[in-house]
Amino acid sequence: MGLPDKTSTLQRIRTRYRLVVLNEDTFEEIVTLKLNRWSVYVGLSFMFVVIVGLTIALIGFTPLKYYIPGYGKAGTTQEYETLKVKADSIEKALILKQQYVNEIENVLKGTIAPRDTTLLQLNPSGENILPAKRK
Repeated sequence: MGLPDKTSTLQRIRTRYRLVVLNEDTFEEIVTLKLNRWSVYVGLSFMFVVIVGLTIALIGFTPLKYYIPGYGKAGTTQEYETLKVKADSIEKALILKQQYVNEIENVLKGTIAPRDTTLLQLNPSGENILPAKRK
């Protein structure tokens, strides 16, 4: 078995073919094209590049880009951070209120003795600190 001849490959690429589109009923020629393999390859490659370019342009220059996962507006990450901080502070406030309600329930049930809260002073985190000094 020998290797294919280089000239035969070049000849196959440059061999001309005729593409004819006929009317089925009258057999009238509608379109006639003279093609070779190289021109078909170049034409299909060009069409592929144009379609890919149009798709990239459509996604890149229209609001469709916001549907790509991981892509978002520039300010959204900053908004997410502020919302996270707000959610954390609301969660802390809810925990403190729930502790307050639990202590009131315990006092009403009689499981613990009521404390004199007029002498206690609360810091901003909600924890009890030393009693306030009376003047």
